Amino acid sequence: MKNRYLYAAGLTCLLAGCTLEPKYQRPASPAAQDWPAVGAGADSGARTPVSGESASSVGWREFYADPALQRLIQLALENNRDLRVAVLRVEQVRAQYRIATSDLFPGVNAGAGGSRQRIPGDLRGSTDAATVNQFQASVGVTSYELDLFGRVRSLSQQALQTYFATGQARQSAHIALVAEVASQYLNLRSLDAQLDLARQTLASVKSACELTRHRFEAGDSSELDLRLAETQVQTARVSLSLFNQLRILAGNALVLLIGCPLPEDLPAPLPLIAQSLIADLQPGLPSDLLQKRPDILGAEHGLKAANASLGAARAAFFPKILLTGSGGTASVDLSNLFTGPSSTWNFSPQISFPIFTGGRNLAGLAAAKANRLIQVAQYEKAIQTAFREVADALAVRQLMGEQLAAQEALAEAQQKRFQLAEMRYRNGVDSYQAVLLAQQDLYAAQRGLIETRYARLANLVTLYKVLGGGWLEHSSNAQK
Repeated sequence: MKNRYLYAAGLTCLLAGCTLEPKYQRPASPAAQDWPAVGAGADSGARTPVSGESASSVGWREFYADPALQRLIQLALENNRDLRVAVLRVEQVRAQYRIATSDLFPGVNAGAGGSRQRIPGDLRGSTDAATVNQFQASVGVTSYELDLFGRVRSLSQQALQTYFATGQARQSAHIALVAEVASQYLNLRSLDAQLDLARQTLASVKSACELTRHRFEAGDSSELDLRLAETQVQTARVSLSLFNQLRILAGNALVLLIGCPLPEDLPAPLPLIAQSLIADLQPGLPSDLLQKRPDILGAEHGLKAANASLGAARAAFFPKILLTGSGGTASVDLSNLFTGPSSTWNFSPQISFPIFTGGRNLAGLAAAKANRLIQVAQYEKAIQTAFREVADALAVRQLMGEQLAAQEALAEAQQKRFQLAEMRYRNGVDSYQAVLLAQQDLYAAQRGLIETRYARLANLVTLYKVLGGGWLEHSSNAQK
């Protein structure tokens, strides 16, 4: 008899350790093993890379050297409301995980009570009524599920993986915010450069217009030249007004990102041409993204949560055992509640087996399987998206150096052309129309140069972000 009890106890312990979750296997990466080949192009103005570290190991204070930008990123990380919601959502899911984990342990409750009842004599078979007192105190367990088939543990594991996924989502929001602040800040510097160019152009065309007016009054120039010069002045004023408007809107967008007004003691920003970012970030292999991109890690945690949910759906087909029991004291006299032979106990196990549920369990299992397939597809899509983002950013970085050099050469050539056209006009060789065309082409080339410089910097910001950079404040080899 004793051996039989030991066998039953051992079987119970064995069943308590089992689970019906399928063994997790990471899906094969749907991306290529190497980055696409792109023609090499030197990137001028690049800073020296940090000892060949990957982007995820480079702190944002080392990547963004502008003190004003560093201050704005710090303010955004402290005050941005979207990031604050992401942090609070992590705390919320952590609490939900703790709730799910608590079901793994029996809940112990203590209680005490008493009653006083008058029983009529008719009910007692007597002519005299009686007053009956009853007092009790107990400690017990109510409806504790003996997790023989791992249903509760699967639900707890699902909550844990959801918590991990939410943490990765918060990290993604952090990285994205750092990149958004940097991009918007560089956009402001680009608009500042455009404003300076528009002001210089307006001053230049005003001077040329005055010269043309004097020549017209002296009879050395036609009225058409004068009207062309006046048209050029008004066009420059329109451009200046437009860039002022864009500058105000960009400033408002930056204020929204940092979550507070711009501080009065903000360091003087570096101009666009003086901005310097690390250009030679190491992308590594495409497979490295699986451990560096928080969105991919979050998608994998979502897949693991779906895997655990499938185990819980399978366990729903098996019996469920609930244990309820209590022990304490009871007495008709409060003074004797904890003395004398007043001990009492109660134990009432319950087992239920699903015979007919109207297809609920089958539907739950089908839904869990479908959800797991959805999570697999989302995980693979996250990898493919990350691969494309990095490949695009690498391709642009490799070609941006050539584009910037060509744009600089174009702006220089247009400057010389404008100077020659203006000289010929002053000497009476050409009409003002040649100067007008040269001025328009020069302005377009100079604007294109500013936009190309901004595009180059924006590309480096994007590359830093898509490679997982922006989570650390300091590089691993930097002094903290």
